[in-house]
Amino acid sequence: MPLVLIVLFVLLSICSLLIGAEKIHWFGLINFSSNAWLTFTASRIPRLLALIFSGVGLSICGVILQHIVRNKFVEPGTSGGLDAAKLGILVVLTLVPTASTLSKMLFAMLFCFAACLLYIGIIRRIQFRSTVLIPVIGLTYGSVLSASAEFYAYQHNILQSMTGWLLGDFSKIVQGHYELIYLILPIVALSYLYAHRFTVVGMGEQMSISLGLSYTATVAVGLFLVSLTVAVTVITVGAIPFIGLVVPNLVALYYGENLVRTLPIVALGGACLLLLCDIVGRVVIYPFEVPIGLTAGGIGGVLFLVLILRGLR
Repeated sequence: MPLVLIVLFVLLSICSLLIGAEKIHWFGLINFSSNAWLTFTASRIPRLLALIFSGVGLSICGVILQHIVRNKFVEPGTSGGLDAAKLGILVVLTLVPTASTLSKMLFAMLFCFAACLLYIGIIRRIQFRSTVLIPVIGLTYGSVLSASAEFYAYQHNILQSMTGWLLGDFSKIVQGHYELIYLILPIVALSYLYAHRFTVVGMGEQMSISLGLSYTATVAVGLFLVSLTVAVTVITVGAIPFIGLVVPNLVALYYGENLVRTLPIVALGGACLLLLCDIVGRVVIYPFEVPIGLTAGGIGGVLFLVLILRGLR
């Protein structure tokens, strides 16, 4: 694990704990000030944990999808996964208004899983002259799903609520309303256990089968992990794009494609990037906040464009 990345993670975590509309001083924490400790334990720590787990989960989602599809420009935001999860939540909200958070998560996971399967089926039937066209198809596919979700929300008069609720935002994360994000921990553990198999899957179906790997079962496990992570993050904090695209590409440039070795670096890099986006959003118009869906989309979008231009050369 790179020491620089670890130091950066610690510094960003400390900044995240200290930045906010209500200032917290270490003196108040040392003297056990009730107001300082309440803000620290009920808001700042839950927010930090949610940021870390979301960044870890989304970056691992991206690297798994990239190995399954065998394309460096694919992640849930560029393959329709995020948009399908939003559509699933809208459907369950209208069909079962009293549905629990767990039920919403399951619907989001099923819609995301089905959308990813369909996306893989589409790109496997098309012969692409350039790998850049694969995420373009994914963005088009995601736009269709997003438009369907907006039309569905418009028909049921929940369009405004959908826009505000599903936009990535950590400002509402408080103790007691984010614990579902802990499901990412077993997902990360399973991802690491399957890391070698995902690496083999990235070599192609024929190579995987020749090496004795059950290709279909491994892809199904990977898509399940991706769908569950996307569903958990969308339910907890909303849609956050490009984290799963940028981090795996940057890690692959310097450390290669072996997931057994690079998966911890990808996870830590995802946490650092999301922490950085959150800090920028909290500072730029302080004491107000820019939703992290906008900052991650802006920063990630620029890096995505750089990666595409680099891939075209």
